[in-house]
Amino acid sequence: MKVEHIAMYVNDLEKARDFFVKYFNAVSNTGYHNKTTNFCSYFLTFDDGARIELMCHPDMQDTEKGIRRTGLIHIAFSVGSKEKVDELTQILKNDGYKVLSGPRRTGDGYYESCIAGIEGNQIEITI
Repeated sequence: MKVEHIAMYVNDLEKARDFFVKYFNAVSNTGYHNKTTNFCSYFLTFDDGARIELMCHPDMQDTEKGIRRTGLIHIAFSVGSKEKVDELTQILKNDGYKVLSGPRRTGDGYYESCIAGIEGNQIEITI
């Protein structure tokens, strides 16, 4: 068994798609638009086959996104090396994304950083 994909609603579908394409080398499909419901989505595929579905709908609820909330809290991307964690963290910081922690070695042995990515969603970058 494998996780087929993870989905997330976003306010700015194009900007969210561009974020994952630019920083995490995602490949996007051409998108889907249901003209009856005005639901729109993109499937993004990453190098290892993992996928995220970005979705937008006019009736979405957009509540405050606290870092320590219940439910899904972050998406973690393995970039392959300590140097790549450091490099991508710095690029995101330079582009105006807030670094929440790290880069650092955690108590359980991970080398990681966490940023507040697109629309405040937490992204973990690890080896």
